Amino acid sequence: MNSSADAMFWSPDENKSVRCGLCPHRCSIFEDTAGLCGIRENRSGRLLASGYGAVSSVALDPIEKKPLNLFYPGSKILSIGGFGCNLRCRFCQNYEISMGLSGNPELTMENMRRNSSSVMSPEEIVELAVQTSRIGNIGIAYTYNEPLINYEFLLDCAKLVREEGLKNVIVTNGYINLEPLETLLPLIDAMNIDLKGFSDGFYMSVGGSLEPVMETICHANEKCHVEVTTLVIPGENDGDIDGIAGWLSSINPDIPLHLSRFLPRYKYYDKDPTPKESILSLCDTAKKYLNNVFAGNI
Repeated sequence: MNSSADAMFWSPDENKSVRCGLCPHRCSIFEDTAGLCGIRENRSGRLLASGYGAVSSVALDPIEKKPLNLFYPGSKILSIGGFGCNLRCRFCQNYEISMGLSGNPELTMENMRRNSSSVMSPEEIVELAVQTSRIGNIGIAYTYNEPLINYEFLLDCAKLVREEGLKNVIVTNGYINLEPLETLLPLIDAMNIDLKGFSDGFYMSVGGSLEPVMETICHANEKCHVEVTTLVIPGENDGDIDGIAGWLSSINPDIPLHLSRFLPRYKYYDKDPTPKESILSLCDTAKKYLNNVFAGNI
């Protein structure tokens, strides 16, 4: 199988570069290089989705692990991951597959594909989902790395999943432009969206901006089941929880909010974990606004 495909949402730019329109970065990508995500590449003036079919992980997980606590609770879902990400979180929990391309300039997408667990077609992925439906699987969760940068593969899988009467779930940072989001949403049954903080300053520290993620949450809430996760990092975003919960309540007070405990990872190995007591206290704060608040990793 060819592990690349023509990309969607791009236009020619100056000097043989191309402009990617998938996410708010709108990368101008020179010939024979990739955008920030590491997998959308300019080849001879065309934008290719070079991560198409490159699968880093496959697992049958409890739906609550996504986390989705109020979407078919007690069920299982086939989880698949690829490579790359369009944000740069120093606390990334899956940095081996999300940050490999940006963190190691010698690690090309071609090497990633060769070293991946497998290269799979949408048909193969969906057949696996159908087979595991006999033991409680309800569909596919696109997760582990940032799945929306693998947009074309996700879209092709999602169409086939829907034809089989199964569910499509996305676990995402929500950093996507409105046109591709609206194209995809009719096929999506549930999303867990990572709202990393509630200030432009915090989002600048992870290489993005807050407003596009807020827009994703608002639009997704109108089309599918949405749950939101915030990883609580002491001294960095723990003061944002009141604002996050209040804002989510203004959209829909029934939106579940998961407050997850930070554990040292990636470039934050020297930081202390979030105290369990802090998570429980912040859950109490969020419950002043929201009807469904969950503590994670405690």
